[in-house]
Amino acid sequence: MCEFKTYETAWCPGCGNFSILQCLKTALEELKKDPYEVLMVGGIGQAAKTPQYISANSFCGLHGRSLPAAVAAKIANEKLTVIVDTGDGDSYGEGGNHFIHNIRRNVGITHFVHDNQIYGLTKGQASPTTSEGQITGVQVTGSVNTPLNPVLMAIAAGAGFVARAFSGDTKHLTEIMKQAITYPGYAIVDILQPCVTFNKVNTYAYYKSRVYHLEEDYDSSNKLEAMERAMEFDDRIPIGVLYQEQKQTFHQKNIVLAGREPLVERQRDSTVIKQLMNEFV
Repeated sequence: MCEFKTYETAWCPGCGNFSILQCLKTALEELKKDPYEVLMVGGIGQAAKTPQYISANSFCGLHGRSLPAAVAAKIANEKLTVIVDTGDGDSYGEGGNHFIHNIRRNVGITHFVHDNQIYGLTKGQASPTTSEGQITGVQVTGSVNTPLNPVLMAIAAGAGFVARAFSGDTKHLTEIMKQAITYPGYAIVDILQPCVTFNKVNTYAYYKSRVYHLEEDYDSSNKLEAMERAMEFDDRIPIGVLYQEQKQTFHQKNIVLAGREPLVERQRDSTVIKQLMNEFV
């Protein structure tokens, strides 16, 4: 039986990251993945430390640069299960441009965003998803920016799998993670995750009084309906798979990659590689 070990973290007691890590471990084990088959990628931030706390292959890069590294790894080795596990600032702020353009490419990676609506590593300034008017330790008179709606943006930009989940509903989150990991293409899950230290607005009680599961007969293939549900983020917040469609992946559309063995398994002429490298010396 495959088993993923988790390790001591540097997170604050009560942080929503703990349940996300446990759900991730459970999802990977229930999917019968082995640690050597999985690459966890993060950038900078509290959530971005997740790859360091689970026994899979891992890479943590620059702030906002987790997606390029994950995409490169997946393109090189299609057999890898590649998971980006990082925060709302890293994904939607510094990494916003990469977020948009990986939707366009549809490289088959899974993107879990710990969305605590605050920058938790750098002492609680407003993030791209912080509510307008919310007071923080930096925005002492309230954030003046319109918050980003990442799931609405993803659906409108053409993502094939878009979901929202809540770290306080672990059974549901685990199932959503499993669906996202097995989706053949780019899958994003925006995970509502309370920051107990720096965000005193979006608490566990705040979310528990608002989140609701999408109905059993909800049609996740209806893009207009999905966009309407994505815009619900006040008194009621739907969680579940908001939108899903089957699309050709980057590997299927790329003539160098389609129907062939992964790049890492192909024969390489080391003399050509050396010649190319020497051109830059």
